[in-house]
Amino acid sequence: MHIVINKTKHGKKIYNSILLRESYREDGKVKKRTIANLSNCHPGEIEAIKLALKHKDDLGSLINVKEDVHLEEGLSVGAVWTIYQLAKRLGIEKGLGNDSIGKLALWQVMARVLDQGSRLSAVRLAKTHAACDVLGIGEGFHEDDLYGNLAWLSDHQGLIEDRLFAFRKERGSCELFLYDVTSSYLEGTDNYFGAYGYNRDGKRGKQQIVIGLLCDGDGDPVSVEVFAGNTQDVKTFASQVRKVAGRFGCERVTFVGDRGMIKTTQIKELPEGFHYITAITKAQVDSLIKQGHIQLGLFDSGLCEIQTPDGIRYILRNNPVRAEELSDNRLAKRRSIEEALIRKNDYLSAHPRAKVSVAVKEISRKIKQLRVAKWLTVRIDERALNLYVNEDALKEESRLDGCYVIKTDLPASAASKETIHSRYKDLAAVEQAFRTCKTDLLEVRPVFVRNEKSTRGHVFVVMLAYMIIRHLRESWQRFDVTVEEGLKQLATLTSIEVKIKGKGSCLKIPRPREQSRRLLEALNISMPSVLPHKEVHVDTRKKIQERRKPR
Repeated sequence: MHIVINKTKHGKKIYNSILLRESYREDGKVKKRTIANLSNCHPGEIEAIKLALKHKDDLGSLINVKEDVHLEEGLSVGAVWTIYQLAKRLGIEKGLGNDSIGKLALWQVMARVLDQGSRLSAVRLAKTHAACDVLGIGEGFHEDDLYGNLAWLSDHQGLIEDRLFAFRKERGSCELFLYDVTSSYLEGTDNYFGAYGYNRDGKRGKQQIVIGLLCDGDGDPVSVEVFAGNTQDVKTFASQVRKVAGRFGCERVTFVGDRGMIKTTQIKELPEGFHYITAITKAQVDSLIKQGHIQLGLFDSGLCEIQTPDGIRYILRNNPVRAEELSDNRLAKRRSIEEALIRKNDYLSAHPRAKVSVAVKEISRKIKQLRVAKWLTVRIDERALNLYVNEDALKEESRLDGCYVIKTDLPASAASKETIHSRYKDLAAVEQAFRTCKTDLLEVRPVFVRNEKSTRGHVFVVMLAYMIIRHLRESWQRFDVTVEEGLKQLATLTSIEVKIKGKGSCLKIPRPREQSRRLLEALNISMPSVLPHKEVHVDTRKKIQERRKPR
């Protein structure tokens, strides 16, 4: 028996087939036949078969082969293999492409899932995880290559998102989209998109960027876009409509957005066949009550629906939990002011020359700051300060506590009131995505990039990484383990590098321990027994330069 490698050419591509064959005689002629096709075997396995065939007449000599075989601790393979398999399953690998630059982009996404840091940290990760062996990266890289790769991601983001959308569309129709925006503050003032605006992070005096995230009806990200930090929410909506109607080619679409996103102007600009689900403000609810379209008692009857003559449907709901939260919040604010007032009265009592007017200004400033001036005021009684609660104003302020109204132009034949309510509540999936991407595991900040393309590429990488994180979270939710803990557990699965003198090396994968095996089974992922290993040089630019310096 022997191994034969056949090469066939089809166009510009060359295909290799590796066959295990044997020679035999028939009618005095030497003939050959194929025993097995080894094309799908790993190089390490093929080398082992070659070695066994070479010593088939003297198996005892194989004992001496061990002198040429060396075992060393290999790279971590469990976590990186798991993330790679999910990237393939979700269409991310297909969307990025299988060429070298696409593989480098995929490593940026995988590194973001493994550890949230800069491009420099992604290079260091590739030195401890079997990134090049799993992804098939044949050339070394350093952090500058990854920064350049961010620009490539920015230039090709539309194409990649289109591929991902087409991959998702194969599994079912996409007629519902969830959209919301958030902001992320910056350290410094040199970012291309950096500007001062409404800061959701409560970081005064810091510039920010605005991020718009478009998800499908299941909450899976479809597209992400970066805007200047002073961009209003409603100004970001039109580009999402153009994206869905133009690039994605959707004709029947329902957009779901909160009350600050989809307003009258945005509704009028929707193309034919596009519908919306949103909520209205407290002032708009008051207006509908005054016009007689809504009665306050309807909020006490569970999920209620009314329809105006122009075909607009309003879904009414009261959330008692939210009402209790608002009541507790007002009470907490009142107690905070009362405590400040007691301290001021004690000070005025101990300091006869202190001005009462100054103390009143300070308490009034706090009342204004806490936004309770409509029903709470401070009064002077000689040199003492007292709080006055306007009960009528407080009752009016709390009249609509927990009450919210959802607005839509979808006909009842297309969706029931229960369906409309559920779809609006699905916006929580986008909020969960923002929490994960901003302050939870992925941490879009701190933003280590400044120019336009690098910022777009960085945010796009975070979105792709979130797709993987979301799948991991759903698959492991029955275990008492977070995504971060699960990945750390899988990262302990380390390969064994088998080096054969003059024959190269491969990575032997040991059998995972029980805890790792449970995590893999939940994802329906199997570990390979062996991986081909290439000595790809990955290092930081500083280390490379140090080695190049003359000694």
